[in-house]
Formats: sequence, C-alpha cells, structure tokens
Amino acid sequence: MNEDTKKEVPTSQQTETVEATEGTTPKRPRGKRWPMIAGVVVAVLVVAGAGLFVWHEQPSFCAAICHTPMDEYLATYDQEMGQPGIDKWGNEVTNTAGLMAVVHKDSDVACMGCHVPTLSEQVGEGIAWLTGDYYYPLDEADLAWLVEPSGRSEDSFCLNEACHTNADGSVMTREDLAALTADQARNPHVSQHGEASCSDCHKAHRASVNACSECHSDAEIPEGWMTAKDEKKLPRAY
Repeated sequence: MNEDTKKEVPTSQQTETVEATEGTTPKRPRGKRWPMIAGVVVAVLVVAGAGLFVWHEQPSFCAAICHTPMDEYLATYDQEMGQPGIDKWGNEVTNTAGLMAVVHKDSDVACMGCHVPTLSEQVGEGIAWLTGDYYYPLDEADLAWLVEPSGRSEDSFCLNEACHTNADGSVMTREDLAALTADQARNPHVSQHGEASCSDCHKAHRASVNACSECHSDAEIPEGWMTAKDEKKLPRAY
C-alpha cells in the first residue's frame, strides 16, 4: 500500500468528537422575550380599553351595567320617532315625538350626548347599584338635579353648541327660542310668570307637556305632547 492510497484511521477520541458534533444542534443565544410579552399585554389592554370606552358611549351600556333601574329608560329611547309607543312607566303614548329621548335619538344623539356625568358621579352611581342603595323606579329628574354634579347651569344642558344653535353657529339664547315660537297664540318661551325651567315642559322619557295649558286654553299642544290637566291624571310608577 503506497502513501497515496493510505487512509487515516480515526482514533477513538476523534470518533467520539464526530458523533457528538453530528448529534447536537448548535445552540442559539436566547433573546429576552419579556419586552415582546409586555408589548402584547399593553396592546391588548389598549384595545380592550378603547372597546370599553366606545361601548360606554352607547345606550346599551346603561342598561347592561345598571340594568335594574335603566331598562325602562332604554326602552323609551329605542322607539321609532312619530310612532305609538310607551313611556318610562309603561303608559301608552300615541306619538313618540313628545319624548325628547326619541327626538334626540332621531338626530343620532346617544345617552351620553345629554347625560355627561362627572367621574365621581359615575363612581357613586356604580357603588349605589352594586350595594342596591338606590330608588326603583328612579325618581323623575329635573334639570336642577341633572346638572348638580357638574355644576353647569340648567340652560346649558339644552342650550349648547351640540344641540340648539342659530344659523350662524352661535348658541341659542332664551330670546332666540322665544323668536322661534313667536307665531304661536301663547308663546311658551316668553317668561310671563317668571323664568321657567326647560324640564317643566320638555320630558325625555315620557310625553312632554305644555305647562301653559294649565291656565291658558289657547296654548298650542304639539303632536305627541300632553296638556297640563292630562299630565295630572297620568299613571305613574311611584
């Protein structure tokens, strides 16, 4: 056997080294995964929070979270404009155009478009619901009650840039409203007996009432509204 045909015979140590190398996958440096996991968790929380915020603005949120006292209110809101329906006490109404909740829904205004509570008010209402410390059915709220937590004026609840504005975009005043109804035989927006609250006539979850009709027979009763005398006969849940 010459030098060219000689094969090197591996030693036992070399054999073990080759076998160990062939049977082992090279290890890669292990990266830190916690930043990626933390990023995923944050992303999930952001998406969930955004979804909760969007739902919070929907009428269904009110009934889902505080379903016991709010079901009747949501039922009035969900009705079709100008159709027969019911009020928050279950009384039949001939025309839902007298319910401001339906009127605002027809203009694509959700509950939070009018009811804008403070954080402390929402927390207080949540605690009251969880503990059962609330009236049911709920007492009827007037504007003074609705604006108390936020400290707003009563007029600002209705007269604001999102609701009642003039053609030039300015917020309507009581004088502007009086001008709009000046053609009526009995102008309901003229303060003849002292300044009245909007909620004296305009009702959100039951038929609105023309308070002037209690004394004045020529007071105009809009479609779906009630006279002051009929309001006194209205069956109520409390």
